Amino acid sequence: MAKWWLVRAGDSNELISEWKKKNVVSIGWANLGNPQKYKSRKAFLQKAHEIYEEEKPGRRIIWASQVWRFSSEITVGDQIVTYIKDKREYMIGTVTGSYEFNSSLISEYYPNVVHVKWKEKQVQRDELSEKAKNSLGSISTVFRIDDWGHEFELLLQGNTTTNSIISEEEETNSIIYDLVEKSFIMVQDKVDSLGHWEMQILVSGLLQGMGYNVDELKKGPDGGVDILAYKDAFGFEQPIIKVQVKHRKASSSAPEIQQLLGASPFNANGLFVSTGGFTSQAISVAKQNNVKLLDLEGLIKMIIGWYDKMPNEARSLIPLQKVYLPE
Repeated sequence: MAKWWLVRAGDSNELISEWKKKNVVSIGWANLGNPQKYKSRKAFLQKAHEIYEEEKPGRRIIWASQVWRFSSEITVGDQIVTYIKDKREYMIGTVTGSYEFNSSLISEYYPNVVHVKWKEKQVQRDELSEKAKNSLGSISTVFRIDDWGHEFELLLQGNTTTNSIISEEEETNSIIYDLVEKSFIMVQDKVDSLGHWEMQILVSGLLQGMGYNVDELKKGPDGGVDILAYKDAFGFEQPIIKVQVKHRKASSSAPEIQQLLGASPFNANGLFVSTGGFTSQAISVAKQNNVKLLDLEGLIKMIIGWYDKMPNEARSLIPLQKVYLPE
Protein backbone atom coordinates (compact mmCIF):
# COMPACT_ATOMS: atom_id res chain seq x y z
CA MET A 1 0.00 0.00 0.00
CA ALA A 2 1.38 3.40 -0.99
CA LYS A 3 2.33 5.74 1.82
CA TRP A 4 1.49 9.44 1.83
CA TRP A 5 4.15 11.97 2.84
CA LEU A 6 4.20 15.73 3.27
CA VAL A 7 7.57 17.37 2.53
CA ARG A 8 8.22 21.08 3.12
CA ALA A 9 9.61 22.94 0.10
CA GLY A 10 12.57 24.66 1.78
CA ASP A 11 12.80 27.19 4.56
CA SER A 12 10.77 29.78 2.63
CA ASN A 13 8.89 27.58 0.15
CA GLU A 14 11.56 28.50 -2.41
CA LEU A 15 12.04 25.03 -3.92
CA ILE A 16 8.68 24.63 -5.67
CA SER A 17 9.79 25.77 -9.13
CA GLU A 18 12.95 23.62 -9.11
CA TRP A 19 11.05 20.58 -7.89
CA LYS A 20 8.46 20.93 -10.66
CA LYS A 21 11.09 21.53 -13.32
CA LYS A 22 13.24 18.54 -12.35
CA ASN A 23 10.52 16.26 -10.99
CA VAL A 24 12.15 15.75 -7.61
CA VAL A 25 11.66 16.47 -3.92
CA SER A 26 14.62 17.34 -1.70
CA ILE A 27 15.56 18.21 1.87
CA GLY A 28 18.62 19.70 3.57
CA TRP A 29 20.94 18.98 6.53
CA ALA A 30 23.83 18.56 4.12
CA ASN A 31 26.39 18.51 6.95
CA LEU A 32 25.19 15.05 7.93
CA GLY A 33 26.39 13.62 4.62
CA ASN A 34 24.94 10.61 2.86
CA PRO A 35 22.79 8.60 5.32
CA GLN A 36 23.21 5.46 3.20
CA LYS A 37 26.83 5.27 4.29
CA TYR A 38 25.73 4.46 7.85
CA LYS A 39 24.88 0.93 8.90
CA SER A 40 22.09 1.92 11.26
CA ARG A 41 19.86 4.78 12.34
CA LYS A 42 21.67 4.77 15.69
CA ALA A 43 25.01 5.42 13.98
CA PHE A 44 23.47 8.22 11.94
CA LEU A 45 22.01 9.83 15.07
CA GLN A 46 25.43 9.70 16.70
CA LYS A 47 26.82 11.61 13.71
CA ALA A 48 24.14 14.26 14.22
CA HIS A 49 25.15 14.65 17.89
CA GLU A 50 28.73 15.29 16.75
CA ILE A 51 27.90 17.67 13.88
CA TYR A 52 25.29 19.72 15.75
CA GLU A 53 26.79 19.56 19.26
CA GLU A 54 25.79 23.17 19.96
CA GLU A 55 22.11 22.40 19.35
CA LYS A 56 19.74 20.83 21.89
CA PRO A 57 19.86 16.99 21.86
CA GLY A 58 16.16 16.74 21.01
CA ARG A 59 16.59 18.94 17.96
CA ARG A 60 19.57 16.90 16.71
CA ILE A 61 17.49 13.71 16.94
CA ILE A 62 14.54 15.26 15.09
CA TRP A 63 16.73 16.53 12.24
CA ALA A 64 18.63 13.28 11.77
CA SER A 65 15.46 11.20 12.06
CA GLN A 66 13.79 13.16 9.27
CA VAL A 67 16.75 12.64 6.93
CA TRP A 68 16.84 8.95 7.82
CA ARG A 69 13.14 8.50 7.08
CA PHE A 70 13.40 10.45 3.85
CA SER A 71 16.27 8.27 2.64
CA SER A 72 15.11 4.86 3.85
CA GLU A 73 11.32 4.83 4.19
CA ILE A 74 10.04 6.64 1.09
CA THR A 75 9.65 4.09 -1.70
CA VAL A 76 8.59 3.98 -5.35
CA GLY A 77 4.82 4.43 -5.65
CA ASP A 78 4.47 6.53 -2.51
CA GLN A 79 2.64 9.85 -2.78
CA ILE A 80 4.39 13.15 -1.97
CA VAL A 81 2.44 16.27 -1.01
CA THR A 82 3.90 19.76 -0.61
CA TYR A 83 2.28 23.11 0.12
CA ILE A 84 2.52 26.13 -2.21
CA LYS A 85 2.05 29.04 0.16
CA ASP A 86 1.37 31.86 -2.29
CA LYS A 87 -1.35 29.88 -4.09
CA ARG A 88 -2.70 28.12 -0.98
CA GLU A 89 -2.55 24.87 -2.92
CA TYR A 90 -1.07 21.42 -2.42
CA MET A 91 1.08 19.88 -5.15
CA ILE A 92 0.95 16.09 -5.33
CA GLY A 93 3.33 13.66 -7.00
CA THR A 94 4.18 9.97 -7.20
CA VAL A 95 7.63 8.68 -6.28
CA THR A 96 9.31 7.22 -9.38
CA GLY A 97 12.86 6.57 -8.19
CA SER A 98 14.89 5.64 -5.13
CA TYR A 99 16.67 8.08 -2.84
CA GLU A 100 20.01 9.56 -3.86
CA PHE A 101 22.50 11.91 -2.26
CA ASN A 102 23.15 14.49 -4.98
CA SER A 103 24.50 17.94 -4.09
CA SER A 104 24.39 19.23 -7.69
CA LEU A 105 20.82 18.46 -8.76
CA ILE A 106 19.06 21.11 -6.63
CA SER A 107 21.80 22.70 -4.49
CA GLU A 108 24.53 21.85 -1.99
CA TYR A 109 22.12 22.89 0.74
CA TYR A 110 19.45 20.34 -0.32
CA PRO A 111 21.40 17.22 -1.37
CA ASN A 112 18.90 14.59 -0.19
CA VAL A 113 16.80 13.84 -3.27
CA VAL A 114 13.91 11.57 -4.28
CA HIS A 115 12.55 11.52 -7.84
CA VAL A 116 8.85 12.35 -8.20
CA LYS A 117 6.40 12.76 -11.08
CA TRP A 118 4.28 15.78 -10.17
CA LYS A 119 0.62 15.84 -11.17
CA GLU A 120 -0.77 18.71 -13.23
CA LYS A 121 -3.79 19.18 -10.99
CA GLN A 122 -3.30 20.75 -7.58
CA VAL A 123 -5.59 20.78 -4.54
CA GLN A 124 -6.89 23.94 -2.92
CA ARG A 125 -6.26 24.02 0.82
CA ASP A 126 -9.79 25.31 1.48
CA GLU A 127 -11.26 22.17 -0.10
CA LEU A 128 -9.80 19.96 2.62
CA SER A 129 -11.62 19.13 5.85
CA GLU A 130 -10.82 21.14 8.95
CA LYS A 131 -9.11 18.16 10.58
CA ALA A 132 -6.91 17.61 7.53
CA LYS A 133 -5.90 21.29 7.33
CA ASN A 134 -4.86 21.32 10.97
CA SER A 135 -3.00 18.01 10.79
CA LEU A 136 -1.07 19.15 7.74
CA GLY A 137 0.15 22.18 9.67
CA SER A 138 2.96 20.28 11.44
CA ILE A 139 6.28 22.12 11.62
CA SER A 140 8.24 19.00 10.63
CA THR A 141 9.95 18.91 7.23
CA VAL A 142 9.04 15.28 6.50
CA PHE A 143 6.09 13.40 8.01
CA ARG A 144 3.45 10.79 7.16
CA ILE A 145 -0.09 11.94 6.28
CA ASP A 146 -1.69 8.58 5.45
CA ASP A 147 -4.92 9.55 7.26
CA TRP A 148 -5.60 12.27 4.68
CA GLY A 149 -4.58 10.48 1.49
CA HIS A 150 -8.20 9.59 0.68
CA GLU A 151 -9.17 13.29 0.76
CA PHE A 152 -6.45 14.19 -1.72
CA GLU A 153 -7.51 11.30 -3.96
CA LEU A 154 -11.15 12.42 -3.94
CA LEU A 155 -10.24 16.02 -4.72
CA LEU A 156 -7.86 15.00 -7.52
CA GLN A 157 -10.77 13.05 -9.05
CA GLY A 158 -12.99 16.13 -8.94
CA ASN A 159 -15.08 14.98 -5.96
CA THR A 160 -15.59 16.90 -2.75
CA THR A 161 -15.09 16.08 0.93
CA THR A 162 -17.94 18.27 2.17
CA ASN A 163 -20.46 15.43 2.55
CA SER A 164 -19.43 14.79 6.13
CA ILE A 165 -22.22 14.89 8.70
CA ILE A 166 -19.81 16.62 11.12
CA SER A 167 -19.98 20.41 11.00
CA GLU A 168 -16.89 22.57 10.68
CA GLU A 169 -17.48 23.89 14.21
CA GLU A 170 -17.62 20.35 15.59
CA GLU A 171 -14.45 19.43 13.73
CA THR A 172 -12.66 22.50 15.09
CA ASN A 173 -13.79 21.75 18.63
CA SER A 174 -12.62 18.15 18.24
CA ILE A 175 -9.18 19.28 17.06
CA ILE A 176 -8.82 21.77 19.91
CA TYR A 177 -9.88 19.13 22.44
CA ASP A 178 -7.31 16.72 20.98
CA LEU A 179 -4.54 19.33 21.17
CA VAL A 180 -5.39 20.18 24.77
CA GLU A 181 -5.44 16.50 25.74
CA LYS A 182 -2.08 15.83 24.06
CA SER A 183 -0.46 18.86 25.69
CA PHE A 184 -1.81 17.78 29.09
CA ILE A 185 -0.24 14.34 28.65
CA MET A 186 3.09 15.92 27.61
CA VAL A 187 3.11 18.09 30.75
CA GLN A 188 2.16 15.07 32.85
CA ASP A 189 5.06 13.05 31.43
CA LYS A 190 7.44 15.92 32.12
CA VAL A 191 6.33 16.24 35.74
CA ASP A 192 6.39 12.46 36.21
CA SER A 193 10.04 12.37 35.11
CA LEU A 194 11.17 14.67 37.96
CA GLY A 195 13.07 13.39 40.96
CA HIS A 196 11.50 13.43 44.44
CA TRP A 197 13.33 16.55 45.59
CA GLU A 198 12.42 18.35 42.36
CA MET A 199 8.79 17.34 42.87
CA GLN A 200 8.88 18.85 46.35
CA ILE A 201 10.23 22.11 44.90
CA LEU A 202 7.46 22.05 42.28
CA VAL A 203 4.71 21.58 44.88
CA SER A 204 6.28 24.31 46.99
CA GLY A 205 6.32 26.60 43.96
CA LEU A 206 2.65 25.86 43.29
CA LEU A 207 1.75 26.88 46.83
CA GLN A 208 3.78 30.08 46.49
CA GLY A 209 1.98 30.84 43.24
CA MET A 210 -1.29 30.49 45.15
CA GLY A 211 -0.14 33.13 47.61
CA TYR A 212 1.30 31.03 50.46
CA ASN A 213 4.61 31.44 52.25
CA VAL A 214 6.41 28.12 52.51
CA ASP A 215 9.04 26.34 54.55
CA GLU A 216 10.60 23.37 52.75
CA LEU A 217 11.97 20.77 55.13
CA LYS A 218 15.40 19.31 54.46
CA LYS A 219 16.03 16.03 52.68
CA GLY A 220 15.85 12.91 54.79
CA PRO A 221 13.35 11.54 57.34
CA ASP A 222 10.57 14.11 57.65
CA GLY A 223 8.13 12.58 60.10
CA GLY A 224 5.35 12.84 57.51
CA VAL A 225 5.77 16.51 56.53
CA ASP A 226 7.77 17.89 53.58
CA ILE A 227 6.39 21.46 53.35
CA LEU A 228 4.69 23.91 55.69
CA ALA A 229 2.58 26.61 54.05
CA TYR A 230 0.92 29.63 55.67
CA LYS A 231 -0.55 32.99 54.70
CA ASP A 232 1.29 35.40 57.01
CA ALA A 233 5.04 35.96 57.00
CA PHE A 234 5.64 34.37 60.45
CA GLY A 235 3.24 31.43 60.22
CA PHE A 236 1.11 32.52 63.17
CA GLU A 237 -2.24 32.80 61.41
CA GLN A 238 -4.51 30.03 60.26
CA PRO A 239 -4.79 28.30 57.92
CA ILE A 240 -1.47 26.50 58.23
CA ILE A 241 -1.04 23.64 55.77
CA LYS A 242 1.28 20.70 56.32
CA VAL A 243 2.14 18.91 53.08
CA GLN A 244 3.48 15.44 52.38
CA VAL A 245 4.82 14.68 48.87
CA LYS A 246 5.17 11.11 47.61
CA HIS A 247 6.60 10.81 44.10
CA ARG A 248 6.48 7.17 43.05
CA LYS A 249 4.45 4.62 41.07
CA ALA A 250 2.91 2.93 44.15
CA SER A 251 -0.32 4.26 45.67
CA SER A 252 -0.12 5.99 49.03
CA SER A 253 -1.74 4.11 51.91
CA ALA A 254 -3.97 4.86 54.89
CA PRO A 255 -1.07 4.61 57.42
CA GLU A 256 0.78 7.31 55.46
CA ILE A 257 -2.26 9.59 55.74
CA GLN A 258 -2.35 8.86 59.46
CA GLN A 259 1.35 9.72 59.70
CA LEU A 260 0.65 13.15 58.19
CA LEU A 261 -2.24 13.68 60.61
CA GLY A 262 -0.02 12.81 63.58
CA ALA A 263 2.83 15.09 62.55
CA SER A 264 3.45 18.52 64.04
CA PRO A 265 1.85 21.06 63.89
CA PHE A 266 -1.24 19.16 65.08
CA ASN A 267 -3.72 21.96 64.39
CA ALA A 268 -2.69 22.37 60.74
CA ASN A 269 -4.69 21.37 57.68
CA GLY A 270 -3.33 18.43 55.72
CA LEU A 271 -2.48 18.18 52.01
CA PHE A 272 -1.13 14.89 50.66
CA VAL A 273 0.38 14.85 47.14
CA SER A 274 0.92 11.40 45.66
CA THR A 275 1.79 10.96 41.98
CA GLY A 276 1.00 7.25 42.30
CA GLY A 277 -2.52 7.93 43.54
CA PHE A 278 -4.16 6.57 46.70
CA THR A 279 -5.59 3.32 47.96
CA SER A 280 -9.32 3.21 48.72
CA GLN A 281 -8.53 3.01 52.45
CA ALA A 282 -6.32 6.11 52.17
CA ILE A 283 -9.15 8.03 50.46
CA SER A 284 -11.55 6.97 53.22
CA VAL A 285 -9.20 8.09 56.03
CA ALA A 286 -8.53 11.39 54.24
CA LYS A 287 -12.27 12.14 53.93
CA GLN A 288 -12.88 11.36 57.61
CA ASN A 289 -10.09 13.74 58.68
CA ASN A 290 -10.51 16.48 56.05
CA VAL A 291 -7.13 15.82 54.43
CA LYS A 292 -6.99 17.08 50.85
CA LEU A 293 -5.58 14.58 48.35
CA LEU A 294 -3.84 15.49 45.11
CA ASP A 295 -2.81 12.85 42.55
CA LEU A 296 -0.68 13.45 39.45
CA GLU A 297 -3.59 14.49 37.25
CA GLY A 298 -4.94 16.88 39.85
CA LEU A 299 -1.48 18.34 40.42
CA ILE A 300 -1.03 19.00 36.68
CA LYS A 301 -4.38 20.80 36.47
CA MET A 302 -3.43 23.08 39.36
CA ILE A 303 0.05 23.75 37.95
CA ILE A 304 -1.42 24.76 34.58
CA GLY A 305 -3.90 27.05 36.31
CA TRP A 306 -1.32 28.80 38.53
CA TYR A 307 1.79 28.46 36.35
CA ASP A 308 2.19 32.18 35.54
CA LYS A 309 2.33 33.04 39.24
CA MET A 310 4.75 30.32 40.29
CA PRO A 311 8.40 31.32 41.07
CA ASN A 312 11.04 30.87 38.38
CA GLU A 313 12.80 28.03 40.23
CA ALA A 314 9.67 25.89 40.06
CA ARG A 315 8.77 26.86 36.49
CA SER A 316 12.28 26.02 35.30
CA LEU A 317 11.63 22.39 36.22
CA ILE A 318 8.85 22.17 33.61
CA PRO A 319 9.25 25.06 31.12
CA LEU A 320 5.90 25.67 29.39
CA GLN A 321 4.85 28.06 26.66
CA LYS A 322 1.44 29.52 25.81
CA VAL A 323 -0.37 28.42 22.68
CA TYR A 324 -3.29 30.46 21.34
CA LEU A 325 -6.26 28.57 19.88
CA PRO A 326 -9.41 29.97 18.20
CA GLU A 327 -12.48 30.23 20.42
